[in-house]
Amino acid sequence: MKKYILRLGIVVFLLTSIQVSAQNKTTHVVKEGETLQSISQKYRVTPYTIIQSNKEIKTAADVKVNTILIIPLDGSVITQQNEPKEEEKVEEQEKPLGFTRHRVRRRETLFGLTQKYDITEEQLKRYNRQLYSEPLKKGMVLQIPKFPERTEEEERELDFETYTVLPKETRWSIAHKYGITVDSLIALNPDLSKTSDYLAMGQELKLPRPKGDSLKDQQVDLFTSFTVPPKQTLYSLGKEYGIPSDSIIKLNPEIMELGGLKEGMMIRLPKKRDTSGEVNTENFIFYEVKPKQNIFRLTQNLKITRDELFQLNPDLENGLKAGMVLKLPKENAEGLEVKNALVIDKINLIDSVNTQNRPKLVFMLPFRLDRVDFGDRKKTINQIKNRRDVNLSVGFYSGALVALDSIKRMGVSVDVKAFDTERNRDKVKEIFFRENFFGVNAIIGPLLPDALDEVAVQAASKNIPVIAPIASDSKLSHSNVFFSVPKDDVLRKKMLSYLEKTYTDQNVVIIADSTHQAAHDSILTKFPAAQIAKIIDNKSLHLDEFLIQLSEEKENWVFVETAQTNMVSSVSSILNSAINEDVSVRMFTTNFNGAFENDAISSSHLSNLRFTYPSFYRKAANDAFTRAYSKRYKGLKPDRYAVRGFDVTFDALLKLAHKNNLFETSKITGLTEYTGNSFNYFNDWTSGYYNKACYLMEYDSLRIKEIKLDDL
Repeated sequence: MKKYILRLGIVVFLLTSIQVSAQNKTTHVVKEGETLQSISQKYRVTPYTIIQSNKEIKTAADVKVNTILIIPLDGSVITQQNEPKEEEKVEEQEKPLGFTRHRVRRRETLFGLTQKYDITEEQLKRYNRQLYSEPLKKGMVLQIPKFPERTEEEERELDFETYTVLPKETRWSIAHKYGITVDSLIALNPDLSKTSDYLAMGQELKLPRPKGDSLKDQQVDLFTSFTVPPKQTLYSLGKEYGIPSDSIIKLNPEIMELGGLKEGMMIRLPKKRDTSGEVNTENFIFYEVKPKQNIFRLTQNLKITRDELFQLNPDLENGLKAGMVLKLPKENAEGLEVKNALVIDKINLIDSVNTQNRPKLVFMLPFRLDRVDFGDRKKTINQIKNRRDVNLSVGFYSGALVALDSIKRMGVSVDVKAFDTERNRDKVKEIFFRENFFGVNAIIGPLLPDALDEVAVQAASKNIPVIAPIASDSKLSHSNVFFSVPKDDVLRKKMLSYLEKTYTDQNVVIIADSTHQAAHDSILTKFPAAQIAKIIDNKSLHLDEFLIQLSEEKENWVFVETAQTNMVSSVSSILNSAINEDVSVRMFTTNFNGAFENDAISSSHLSNLRFTYPSFYRKAANDAFTRAYSKRYKGLKPDRYAVRGFDVTFDALLKLAHKNNLFETSKITGLTEYTGNSFNYFNDWTSGYYNKACYLMEYDSLRIKEIKLDDL
């Protein structure tokens, strides 16, 4: 009962607007003509308060142009949340490449820190605002900015040319063609939009001129037209172009409308890779050189000798430069983080937080406040308890609030809004029509497919990423959606890959009902000698025939592929009874679902069978989140929904705090792990971002444990 009373409190809390701030203060850059008096009137505080909060200001005469002031706020301050604040329109300063953390020791001074890290005092204060109003103290944790080093020689070598954008070219393809980063491309062309990746055909860009290279004949075509010949099938076409059949259909929806692939049909397909040369992702992986890196460090990190590196990349004879793309042997990928053939630098997001970023986050979940009668407490609690959508939404959001608390303690301010979608697509349209989504960095939700599709379409027009809390896919193509739950085939491949490595001639038996044909076929492909158990009326085993299939000489691996609780209960009971001195049995599934978690299933049977399965979540341990959740909600333990709410939200917040653009951050981050969920998004160029991170779990001694990656 306590659980639902607390969740009722969360629902009531949702009726008010939410804004999470790291501190109850803001900053203001003094402009021409402003005085201490005018600034105090603007923020409705006294001049004395401003002077007290800025110890370097002794009198009104000290308030000069470009001085950065700390302005303490109170409840009477009025801010316009939907419009860019005037004080935010500050002239853009040189941005650091990243940050490192420093804990202040005894007797350290500002001058000593600036000398140690080769930065100015102003740069140190700019990214540690508290230093404007308070002295350096032992124990303070400071963000130390890292700036690129430019030598006179590099400045002389910089020679530019004007490049005209060709049809279908992207920022990434042009940057890759010139061997520079997208950030460098934007820096060279400040007129480019920072909120959209759009490039117009014929647009002129300023780019560094490659030495001795001509780019006139190079073209980057994402798609090409293809006329379907006689007897062509989707399978053969997908194999020829190296993409799955469902991706061809998503690119050409008319295939389904016309009843399949027809001779003479004109469709679009991704242009084939040039395999005539040696350089391709079948043989190589690639790495983009970062500023301040050197050859020695690269050879150590990339597990390659200096001679091999120079042999594969002869341009290194002219010197190592930031933005160069190096070719590496594919066998070096083991032990490296590789995404789409590109080696990703491992980033510790917690240590890479930039407190200057202020993410704007929107939650869109079916809280069903339209159905909640707050005048009837008992009825409201029953609604939260019995309605899965309400229970999931409120549980998810309760964990998300703890994530917001956590990022706040790290010094990051977050603007947050929560909307009730009411399980209604029209309600979603109304929210987008009524509310201002300017500057929103990410939307989390909704839960249901039709509402998710509507949000994705509306958000795509504003270049806003959408994180799907429980969806693994959509029938439509949404390039801006991050599907946080892995697809079934990802889970299945994880499981079968593990078993293939540990297989030592066990006796494999497959029990699969008619709705799990894909699992049946995948298992049989990995283990061609597997026996198929006979199922009666698609719901029960032919017991006598099945018992004969069990071996007394070998360990038996039995796959159970069904979503029927009665069938899982029956099979697990039969297998448990079959275990004796002569018969050893293990039970597996590649599709873990609610049938295996039902109370009718004996945990002792599953433990005896060492039941093993793939899962996108694991049970939360007694970690920092669990303790923070219990403290916030008066001893309540987080359920699976709350854990997921925390993990999904905290992952998004850390990535936005690192680089205030989820699309860009996803290119440079690999696997991230939290309390009960992991995320490793891969961009499918037709359909969005898909999570490929999951776990292998095993029942052992009446407990569920994770099979660690080291065991694979």
